[in-house]
Amino acid sequence: MGEPSREEYKIQSFDAETQQLLKTALKGEHGAPLELGAACLGTEDRVFGLAEEIYITRPGLMPYPGAVDLEKVANVIVDHSLQDCVFSKEAGRMCYAIIQAESKQAGQSVFRRGLLNRLQQEYQAREQLRARSLQGWVCYVTFICNIFDYLRVNNMPMMALVNPVYDCLFRLAQPDSLSKEEEVDCLVLQLHRVGEQLEKMNGQRMDELFVLIRDGFLLPTGLSSLAQLLLLEIIEFRAAGWKTTPAAHKYYYSEVSD
Repeated sequence: MGEPSREEYKIQSFDAETQQLLKTALKGEHGAPLELGAACLGTEDRVFGLAEEIYITRPGLMPYPGAVDLEKVANVIVDHSLQDCVFSKEAGRMCYAIIQAESKQAGQSVFRRGLLNRLQQEYQAREQLRARSLQGWVCYVTFICNIFDYLRVNNMPMMALVNPVYDCLFRLAQPDSLSKEEEVDCLVLQLHRVGEQLEKMNGQRMDELFVLIRDGFLLPTGLSSLAQLLLLEIIEFRAAGWKTTPAAHKYYYSEVSD
C-alpha cells in the first residue's frame, strides 16, 4: 500500500475500540463521512483512513461528536501524535473538525478544553519528554504547531498557544538541539509553517529566536553541513518576507539533493 502521504493517513495501528471511537467522533449526520468543507480542505482531500477508509468527499455534512467521550478522543489524538510524527502533522485538521462540530451542534467546548489541557501537561513536562524520547519531543512540537496553525478564535490564532509554541522553538534553537539534525529539521519546518503567524502575534520574540538561530549558524560547533544549510535557508526565508525566492529555491533544493 506504500507510505502514508500528506493527503492520506492510515490509523490501522489503533485497536478496534479506538478506531470506533474516532470513527464515531468524525461521523456526519446519519452516519455519513466527515466533510470539512472547501474553506478548510480541497474536495477529494482525506484527513485519514480507518481500516475501511474514510474519505472526505461530500459537502455540507458535519461530524457528530456528541456520541463519544470527547475528552478521551482528545487524549487518543495527543497520545498517537506523540508516537507518530506523520500523524502529528495531520492531526490539527481532525481536531479542527471536531471542535467546529461540537461548537455548532452542542455549543460546548469539551474537546477543545481537553485538548488544550493535555497540550499544557505535555508542555510543562517538555524537558522530561525530550530526555526520554527525542522522537516524542519532535512529534510534540510538530503537533502543537499544527494545532496553532488550525485553531482560531475570532479568525485569529489562539493567543494562549503563542508563548508555548515560541518556547518550544526556542528550545530547538539551543546549541545542544542544533547539534541534532532531527531537531534542526523540526525547527525549520515549523518556522516555514507558522513563523509568519507567530511574528505577527509577537515580533520581538521572533527577533530573539533568530538571534539564537544566527548565532547557531555562525558558531557551528557540532553542526552538520545539512543543519548549517537548513539554518541559512530559514534565515534567508524570513529575510525575504517568509517567502522562498526562485534563486533560493534552486540553490537550496539542489544542495539538499546533492
